[in-house]
Amino acid sequence: MSTQTSTRLFLVRHGATRLSAEDRFAGATDVELSAEGIFQAEQLAKRLGDDAIRAVYCSPMGRTRHTAAILAGPHGLIPVERDGLREIHHGHWEGMTRAEVESQFSEEYTAWEEDPYTFAPRGGENGVSVIARALPVIREIVVQHPGENVLVVSHKATLRLLISSVLGFDGRGYRDRLDQSPACLNVLDFKDVVHARLMLFNDVSHYMDHPARSGGRLSKWWDEPK
Repeated sequence: MSTQTSTRLFLVRHGATRLSAEDRFAGATDVELSAEGIFQAEQLAKRLGDDAIRAVYCSPMGRTRHTAAILAGPHGLIPVERDGLREIHHGHWEGMTRAEVESQFSEEYTAWEEDPYTFAPRGGENGVSVIARALPVIREIVVQHPGENVLVVSHKATLRLLISSVLGFDGRGYRDRLDQSPACLNVLDFKDVVHARLMLFNDVSHYMDHPARSGGRLSKWWDEPK
């Protein structure tokens, strides 16, 4: 009989895509995994193969569904899609690089850089909106799987916002202070729906010997001189 009393969520970002490699705004763009992204997901599937995962959830985007299917395979599970787990929508910036957005929509980009938590580009979402749809999904999963291991595949911004919210961090700095590499693994243990502990963050040791150095990745915070 298992003595596990907490619900463990394995929070995973999808594997790499062509657009993520090009550092473009592509939250709502339905792009597929690249060959590298498939390899990353396969390596993570091997890593998690011996864990007793009881359910797999994912966003409805192609890159997350493919990643989730690879991870669910060794456990004989079918991923369950949840719309609330999809990536933040960047509105009319979708598909553009940061340089292109800065050049064409400088005032809007400056406002977003200052406060992505409450400001959104035209036609897009802000961080508060993402939390409003994603956090209830996490609550539902924790309630439905007491004492079990559950895998959740989502996206870079969505995961950073969720982790900030669940742990009680100020979400306004989520873009600058938290990163999520492709096919990274985060582990959170939930004592109940409001009490969680971060056990592992942005881990990519299943396909990389050393964590990547921090870089801009659509944020100017790391690019600015000291």
